[in-house]
Amino acid sequence: MAPSSDIDIDPASEEVLLTFYRRLYPFKQLFKWLNRGPERAEKESRLFPYREFAFTLRNDAYLRYNSYSSDVEMKKHVCLLTPSRFEIGPVYSVQPKDKKTVRPTHFRAEKREVVFDIDMTDYDPIRTCCSEANICKRCWGFIAIAVEVLDTAIRDQFGYTKLLWVYSGRRGIHLWISDKEAFELNDDQRKAMVEYLTVIKNGKEPGKRVNVRFGRKDLPPTLKEACQAINQNFDNLILQDQDCFGSQEGYETLLSLIPDAKLASRLREKWSQKPDSPSYIKWDEMRTEILALKDKHARRNMRYAMEDILLQYAYPRLDAEVSKHRNHLLKAPFCIHPKTGRICVPIDPNRIREFDPATVPTVGQLLAELDTARSDTSGGERRDDWQRTSLKPYIDMFEEYANHVQEKQTKIDLVWRRRRFKTFK
Repeated sequence: MAPSSDIDIDPASEEVLLTFYRRLYPFKQLFKWLNRGPERAEKESRLFPYREFAFTLRNDAYLRYNSYSSDVEMKKHVCLLTPSRFEIGPVYSVQPKDKKTVRPTHFRAEKREVVFDIDMTDYDPIRTCCSEANICKRCWGFIAIAVEVLDTAIRDQFGYTKLLWVYSGRRGIHLWISDKEAFELNDDQRKAMVEYLTVIKNGKEPGKRVNVRFGRKDLPPTLKEACQAINQNFDNLILQDQDCFGSQEGYETLLSLIPDAKLASRLREKWSQKPDSPSYIKWDEMRTEILALKDKHARRNMRYAMEDILLQYAYPRLDAEVSKHRNHLLKAPFCIHPKTGRICVPIDPNRIREFDPATVPTVGQLLAELDTARSDTSGGERRDDWQRTSLKPYIDMFEEYANHVQEKQTKIDLVWRRRRFKTFK
């Protein structure tokens, strides 16, 4: 089954899902990533059977605590269920499918990747081009800045290198951190990490302000670096493209972030005479007013306020609850979004600004490509179906990442294994 266009297919239909799971979903690469290496005899290296998978069926039923010994077994069950999506949970102390056979105290989440979720709806108080579940290339700029800032912070400040960014299929992006040290963090450590990286809480509430100075005036060095990165894109995104202060509501929000009441009053009087003037003009007028302040303490406080405004409008807005607990579930890469039909594909953070959600392959497009590939009788080497579609560069990226995650044996491990083998001969 492979329809010729997106127009006449239902991305959540059983036939479409079955074809996608049978022919296109990268189960082998998923197994390699989550098992953190090829299948071996030792229990500690065979993580996949202890991993939870949860399925959302087409009738909205939700099945938790599924687990599998291999990618082949998982593929068979997924093709039987044809779920509209599935989520990945933690590695448990007992195989999740055996949960009911053990005491509750013996069934506990032990390990999982550190995950982050950035949702565009958290930017609704700021973005002007779209709202709610809608997203476009313009407001993707918020996600681009968030990825650049967070990716740099995690690599530089935590030393993690195995980061997988995945487009959610509609309005957000997920991050999976697979470094061994991150994989083994407990819940308290995860909570500390996400709180360290959080600048504004409850991002959907417009009245919430950044609170990052911790009793001192100057920003921590790490946030100084984030401010510098944001400042490079602030003019294009906030002042020009989104024109966040171009309306009375927009500039009143800006004025509420200014601690100098007299300065805010002067600006309000000036802007009320031309409320629709562009944001970049209002921003320049505010900077001019700040430079004209005679009190050096007032100028310093406004410099701090300007930094806070940069963070308020463009620093990553994190869903902290997703990251704090090992037993949290997150949608698997390469699922189909049931509303858009788009695939949840990995993204290169170094090319995040080139990414356009509208160009992500849809399941209808992929099945049409399979039809075309099948009708091509020119011959050639045998390839997997996904290699003949526009999904190929994304699965190639995913496979490269899965290889990067492999926990390779050290020379000491190999020597120890040889000695143990000789002992039993």
